[in-house]
Amino acid sequence: MNKSELLAAIAEKTNQSKAATGEFLDATIAVIEAAVASGDPVALVGFGTFKAAPRAAREGKNPKTGEKIKIAATTVPRFTAGAGFKALVAAGKAKKAAKK
Repeated sequence: MNKSELLAAIAEKTNQSKAATGEFLDATIAVIEAAVASGDPVALVGFGTFKAAPRAAREGKNPKTGEKIKIAATTVPRFTAGAGFKALVAAGKAKKAAKK
């Protein structure tokens, strides 16, 4: 599902226009990005948590030349799925397996 399909599904479920739904989704994403970028986790109970996580410096390999390179330490965004979301996904996989 891409963003326009997501917007259409949300608009249908909430009886809102796609334009209003798009503004809401864009604002939601912007707020989550700003919070995580400033170091605050965003927890949506049952769905999951967005947070910033440190990634240690490491040694990598240039795929073109095979030469070893140093990759600097950085901070990356992480998403951890909540129990409700995990259970829903697991149940969906079980249904697909049962149909086969």
